[in-house]
Amino acid sequence: MAPLTDFYHLTMAYGHWRAGRHRVPAAAELFFRRGPFRGAFALGAGLAEGLRCLRAFRFSAADVAYLRSVLPSTTEDAFFDYLATLDTSEVTVSAVPEGSVVFARVPFLQVKGPLLVVQLLETTLLCLVNYASLVATNAARFRLLAGPDVKLVEMGLRRAQGPDGALSASKYSYVGGECCPVARHGTAATPSPMSPSPSLLAGFDYTSNVLAGKLYGIPVCGTIAHSFIMSFTSLEEVQLRVSLPPLAGGEPVDLPALAESWLQRVDTNPLLAHARSGLPNFCAVALALHQLGYQAIGVRLDSGDLAQQSKEVRRVLRACGAHFQVPWFETIPIAVSNDISEQSLEEFSREGSEIDMIGVGTNLVTCPLQPSLGCIYKLVEVNGSPCLKLTEDEEKMTIPGSKTIYRLYDAAGHPFMDLMALEEEPSPSAGQELMVRVLGRLGEASKIVPTTVEPLHRTYFRDGQMCEPLPSLPEVKSHAQASLSLLNPAHRRLHEPQPYPVAVSERLHRLLAELRQASQ
Repeated sequence: MAPLTDFYHLTMAYGHWRAGRHRVPAAAELFFRRGPFRGAFALGAGLAEGLRCLRAFRFSAADVAYLRSVLPSTTEDAFFDYLATLDTSEVTVSAVPEGSVVFARVPFLQVKGPLLVVQLLETTLLCLVNYASLVATNAARFRLLAGPDVKLVEMGLRRAQGPDGALSASKYSYVGGECCPVARHGTAATPSPMSPSPSLLAGFDYTSNVLAGKLYGIPVCGTIAHSFIMSFTSLEEVQLRVSLPPLAGGEPVDLPALAESWLQRVDTNPLLAHARSGLPNFCAVALALHQLGYQAIGVRLDSGDLAQQSKEVRRVLRACGAHFQVPWFETIPIAVSNDISEQSLEEFSREGSEIDMIGVGTNLVTCPLQPSLGCIYKLVEVNGSPCLKLTEDEEKMTIPGSKTIYRLYDAAGHPFMDLMALEEEPSPSAGQELMVRVLGRLGEASKIVPTTVEPLHRTYFRDGQMCEPLPSLPEVKSHAQASLSLLNPAHRRLHEPQPYPVAVSERLHRLLAELRQASQ
C-alpha cells in the first residue's frame, strides 16, 4: 500500500538519507494540545486503521516511478532504490486501547523505529486518528446529552465530506457504548430500532448508512423521505393492494381498506378530532395493524417545535390507546430529526419531551463546533537522546524522551491524573506517595497517593506485524463506554468541566529543565 504522506516529508526523508541518518533510532508521539469542544476529554479512535496501514506500508515500483517525476531531478537514484526497500519491519507502536478516554497532551500513541520511517508515518497516522477521534468524541457528547434511554441514529451520509468521510463518521459515531436491540412481543418484522433495550452511556445505536452497516456490522435503520408521501395523491394509485395475513394465521386482509375503516372511527372520536392531519392516519394504520396482531414501529417528527410536538403526539396516542383499549399505544416510540445539535438536545431536556429516538446528521459528521481535533506528531527522542521543541508558549512545548504513561485512580475508582514518566523509571505503585509536577504548574511540586495505578499503553505493533489482536468494533464500543463511565462527573460534564491534571515525574521534570537550560 502506498504510504499516505505529504510532499515535505519526502524531501525531509531525502535529507535524512543524504546525511546518513535515515537509520538512526527515533521515537515520536501523537497527541492533541486541547480538549475538543471545550471539554476535558476525547475518545481515542482510528488506531486499528492506522496499524493496518503500517502493516501494508511500502512503495511499489509505480509509486517510486511517480516520486521520481515529482522530486527534483538532482535527487540521487540510490535514494529511490532505497525507498523501494522501505517497510515497517523495524517499527514498534504502543498506544492506548482504541475507545479509551484520552486527555490533552497525553500521547495517544508512540512510534519507534528508524528516523526516516518514523517521520514518513506522521501524516498517515494523523489523518487516520484525527477525524476518527473527533467524531467518536462528538458522538459521546451527543449520547451524554441525550441520556441512556434515547436511541441515537447517525444520519449524516448526505452531509459528510465525501463517501470516505461518511463511512468514517458512521463507523466512529457508533463507538462509545453497547446497544442490544430487543424484539417486541407480537412483531413479525425486524425488531424496531426504537424498542426498549439496554443502552449504555455513550455512542450511537444505529446508522442510516447501508454500506457502513455492511462493512462494519453496525445496525441500520431509518425512516422515509417526504418525497415518498408526496409521490402519492390517493390510495387509488396503489396498483397492488397490500394484503397482510393475521399474525395468528388466516386469510390475508386488505390493509389499506382496513385502515380506511379505522380512520372513520378515529375521525369521529372527539378526543382525536383536533390532532394534526398526519396523526389520525397513523393511528388508523396502527389500529389496523393491531387488529391483525402487529404493532406499529413509531412516529417521526421533523419540523417545528419538536419537544412540544412530541408531547402533543404522546397525548393523542394515550387517548387513542385508552379509547380503543390498546395499552401499547401510549408507548409507541416517537422519533425526531431536523438539524439536531447539542443545543437541540439541551432544549429537549430543559423543556421536557416524549422523544424516544433522535436522528443526527450534519452536526455529528461535520463537527461544526470544532472541525479538527488538532492532533500533532512530534519527535521526542533521536539516537537515544531526548529532544525538545522549545517555545515561549508552554502549551506548545513538547515533553522529551521515551515515556511510560500511567493513569492514577482515587479511592472512588475515578481517574484523577495521568502521569508521564521516563521509560527507565520504576513503575509507581498503588498507595505509594509520588512527587509530581502538573503541566501548567511546573514550578510547584505536588504530592499524590493513587489508590490504583494503570499503565495506559499497550504494544500493538512490532517488527512489521500486529503483536496483539485488534478488538472488534463492538469491543471498542464497549471499552469506550466503560472508559467514559469511570470519569468523575466533574471531568465528564460538557460545559466548563473541571480541568483534568496531567503531570510529569520529578525525574522527567529535571530532564525537561536541563534541556531548556542547555538551549539558552
